[in-house]
Amino acid sequence: MLKSLNKFGEYILLMGKVFSIPDRWSEFFRRYIMEVYQLVIDSIAIVVTISLFIGAVIAIQTSLNIMSPLIPPYTVGLITRDTLLLEFSSSIMCLILAGKIGSNIASEIGTMRVTEQIDALDIMGVNSANYLILPKITALVTFIPVLVAFSMFTGLFGGFLVSVFTSIIPTSRYVYGLQSFFNEYYIWYSIIKSLFFGFVISSVASFYGYKVKGGALEVGQASTDSVVVSSVTILLLDVLLTKILLQ
Repeated sequence: MLKSLNKFGEYILLMGKVFSIPDRWSEFFRRYIMEVYQLVIDSIAIVVTISLFIGAVIAIQTSLNIMSPLIPPYTVGLITRDTLLLEFSSSIMCLILAGKIGSNIASEIGTMRVTEQIDALDIMGVNSANYLILPKITALVTFIPVLVAFSMFTGLFGGFLVSVFTSIIPTSRYVYGLQSFFNEYYIWYSIIKSLFFGFVISSVASFYGYKVKGGALEVGQASTDSVVVSSVTILLLDVLLTKILLQ
């Protein structure tokens, strides 16, 4: 417990250094654009692929488990939509991104720490935490809603493909289910959650990478720890935000 409190205190102190005014805005925006490409654009392929198949699987499993004359066929589209909007495209997808993006950030900054590149920045009078971490946090928080939107669309499209290429559910019934009892707030709910999750992924991974001591082995351990802590924090936040936003 004491070790965890010390870690949390170090995290708060580091975030205090991170969230300061950049010395050169032009350099900040240059690194911001670079991080958007590295963290977000490079993640679109995995988000689209996973969401496409998960949407198809949800549609198939739903249709197989509600085969009752008392339940209308359009329920498959409705359940697929709400499952993707409420939970998968925000929470579960961010857990997946915590593994991909979080490990990438932790290993990159950790390697810079053990090769003394961060020490060199500090010696030159540069706020290394602000210079390295702030663009990553800003890039992921501002663009993670884009990944969530891609996940929503491709997941629903995956269910649509099931209705087109199989006889499980008529396409017209699936589309009708997508439109039935639609609540626009569910989309905003997912986007709001993703903003918090994006901050957790980028800041926790940056913290573990920045605080690495040792060599390559410790960098790998920091990368693993960042993914574990980010995932647990996302799950806890998911419960809390669901209680606050959907009560």
